[in-house]
Amino acid sequence: MEKEIPDQLSTLGHPQRLAIFRLLMRRYPDRVPAGEIASTLGVKASTMSTYLSALTRDQLVEQQRAGTSLLYAINMTTVQRLFGYLFSDCCRGRPDICMPFSTGTTPMSGRKYNVLFICVGNSARSIFAESLLRSAAGDRFIAYSAGTRPGTQLNPFAVQVLQDKGHDVSVLRSKDVSEFARPDAPQFDFVFTVCDQAANEECPAWEGQPVSGHWGMPDPVKVEGTNAEKALAFQQAYGALKHRIEAFVALPIETLDRIALQKAVDDIGRASPETLA
Repeated sequence: MEKEIPDQLSTLGHPQRLAIFRLLMRRYPDRVPAGEIASTLGVKASTMSTYLSALTRDQLVEQQRAGTSLLYAINMTTVQRLFGYLFSDCCRGRPDICMPFSTGTTPMSGRKYNVLFICVGNSARSIFAESLLRSAAGDRFIAYSAGTRPGTQLNPFAVQVLQDKGHDVSVLRSKDVSEFARPDAPQFDFVFTVCDQAANEECPAWEGQPVSGHWGMPDPVKVEGTNAEKALAFQQAYGALKHRIEAFVALPIETLDRIALQKAVDDIGRASPETLA
């Protein structure tokens, strides 16, 4: 470990390698194609390959081949060991330094939890998630949604699905995520990204150290074809999110410590919606 930790810190000391690491942390537990990482960060493919090789060599990132593509994900075991060393050994447990970092031993208290769902446009997927959580467990959760680059109105196909399912759409609107960074904004207990593009983007850390998760799924807005084919894509997106929301509200949040809760949230994002049904 004496050599391993300094090597890992040195690797993360490079701005672009750190940017890759941060992107993959936001996308965890996803495995992300190298080309998507390069495109998102504006880095040439050959240069990206060099950076990813360094991160993989130091076991900060795992590589997996899928056909002709190379996929990358955070090596969470190594990252936990690295951060544990920094927080427990280097800072010697000083409360003035380490207090913001949860030990994972305290369960969340029994109360209403604030939950924020984020996508880019805030016109379909995050709106679905907000509506589904409000309907499924509005007595336990207060649901919100926002977009990193929201439009001016909800997608009409999404509105039609929600109305057909009996949701109240009068309370819904597209809004920018910056609304929830204001001093008077609610403090969130959970923050979920439901599209890959939103998770790829840089965003400030949320106050209060909420449990975060990435539940990425295809964008129904991008589906081309007949109106019937488009409507089907929105129905499928709604159904996939419904399975995830149902799995989430079934979690015994009040009895899980933060580490167990984070794992449960990651498992929901990792599982295919069909296995959650």
